[in-house]
Amino acid sequence: MDLSPRHDEAAPPPPTRRRKPWPAIVLLVVVLAGGVVLVTQFLGSAIDYYCNVDEVGTKDGCEEGRRLRVQGTVEAGSIATEGNATTFLIAFGGEELMVRYDGDPGGVFQECIPVVVHGRLQSDGVFDGDRVEVKHSNEYEAENPDRVDDSNDVCPETP
Repeated sequence: MDLSPRHDEAAPPPPTRRRKPWPAIVLLVVVLAGGVVLVTQFLGSAIDYYCNVDEVGTKDGCEEGRRLRVQGTVEAGSIATEGNATTFLIAFGGEELMVRYDGDPGGVFQECIPVVVHGRLQSDGVFDGDRVEVKHSNEYEAENPDRVDDSNDVCPETP
């Protein structure tokens, strides 16, 4: 008795298993997730509402708890260090705002210069900043005289 399998010449070969493209799918998911994180980070800073110190708490959109960018000039003699935090007053339009910044703003940060501080206004009236941008040249003032206050009423003239 012959028990060997028969080979039918007309029958198609048995199907082979296709390998799933799991590495490609995982890579695609990682790239998409990274893109979403990157876009949300950029959009998060782009929607910070821009306010001058005199508009905080009075202008619609410049209220407590919301992410803001606040423009003002650092008051003379107001910079203090408390542990790891730096506190200072910024002024604009006759109003002042206390800012608490975790760390040292560094760079060219100093008294009597215009700054833009990113962060949130807390319920105690202190602005909790997480980023400080400093004006560092006269070119901006020359090109945008209506945007930067001379701050003569805040800081004395330097000889």
